[in-house]
Amino acid sequence: METTKILSARFGKIRPDSVEEYVAAGGYEGLKKAIGMQHLDVIEEIKKANLFGRGGAAYPTGIKWEQAYAIKKGPKYMVCNADEGEPGTFKDKHIMAEDPFQLIEGMTIGAYLMGATEGFIYIRGEYMGIQRIVRSAIENAKKAGYLGKNILGAGFDFDLKVVSGAGAYVCGENTALVESIEGKPGRPRQKPPYIKNCGLYQMPTILNNVETYSCIPWIVKDGGEAFSALGTDFSGGTKLMCLSGNVAKRGVYEIPFGTTLRELIYTIGGGIPNGKKLKFVHLGGSSGACFPESLLDTKICYNDLKKNGLSLGSGAVLVVDDSSCPVDYLKAVMEFFEEESCGKCTPCREGNQRMVEILEKLTEGKGTMEDIKKLKSLAQTMKTTSFCGLGQSAPVPVITLIKYFEAEFIAHTEGKCPAGKCKMNGKGVK
Repeated sequence: METTKILSARFGKIRPDSVEEYVAAGGYEGLKKAIGMQHLDVIEEIKKANLFGRGGAAYPTGIKWEQAYAIKKGPKYMVCNADEGEPGTFKDKHIMAEDPFQLIEGMTIGAYLMGATEGFIYIRGEYMGIQRIVRSAIENAKKAGYLGKNILGAGFDFDLKVVSGAGAYVCGENTALVESIEGKPGRPRQKPPYIKNCGLYQMPTILNNVETYSCIPWIVKDGGEAFSALGTDFSGGTKLMCLSGNVAKRGVYEIPFGTTLRELIYTIGGGIPNGKKLKFVHLGGSSGACFPESLLDTKICYNDLKKNGLSLGSGAVLVVDDSSCPVDYLKAVMEFFEEESCGKCTPCREGNQRMVEILEKLTEGKGTMEDIKKLKSLAQTMKTTSFCGLGQSAPVPVITLIKYFEAEFIAHTEGKCPAGKCKMNGKGVK
């Protein structure tokens, strides 16, 4: 399946921290072009690109930058969310390990437009090797005049620093991430005010994901319309998808928007190995929806996914075969959220714990129909009353797995696990 490569075009072809090789392969042409354009014209190209934020929220990047540009107070800061704590997501890791200069260039273009002189790349603590690569790339960019003072002789300054996270999932939420950079506990802030008005050090802040920033140089160099044309009417460009689980060819794949989930799993990913069949797909990371094969022909497009009650999230696609039990799988997912809840609000702090307790009862054959009813009620309460996106999205797999596999949940109340995975009274029972 052939497609234009944007983000992965230089993967494996250049040394990741070599600014000379990056430039020889077409790098920094976007920055050079941006410097010769009016600021609002550059932002207009980003708007034409139909680029939605690739971190999960899917907010239109051009509109976000236009709104940030209009704010006159300063100083302004550029921040990159490279925390990538969503299970099943490892695309940003590949960008930073293989071609970090496109991220650096994208942030530098943003800094030039916004008048920001300082930026931060917040990288998860588990990516220590990646942090070294990015730091080396930053130093080499400074030596070559692409960062630091009077960049490319254009009279603007911009410096970048790498900040290491400490493994907190909640720091993927933008205000919690900003709190962490400031040296505070990573807990979300009340909104409004929003990051663009009152972010890092209470100043206007432009915060995007690694993949989002990395698209900017190509858009500026080749034009927003060319980028948009690679995708659909509703989703411009290409997308890095993380394919994992019970699939033959796991990995990161750059695909054009409009590719179906079935094509990704069976044509690109090689299908389900070992003679198994698909049970369900978990899309967008642990906080995404789970759904059966009947929705596989949905196009990977923000609009088409929304029509089917799905969300692209971070771009993770976890494939689960028919040897798995949805109740047992859900228990593992909710144990993750129980561990990662920051504890700031009651619905998330208590709700995740209660759901884990109920799921433990079900997998042990001790659950009741009332427990399933409680799961549904807890999920809806968390979704509507939690303080931040973590608590609001954590119940999504609960809601969707019960929706599509309620018969198996009911079977567990009768002491039966159709998949034979759960130990009912010490024995796996089908």
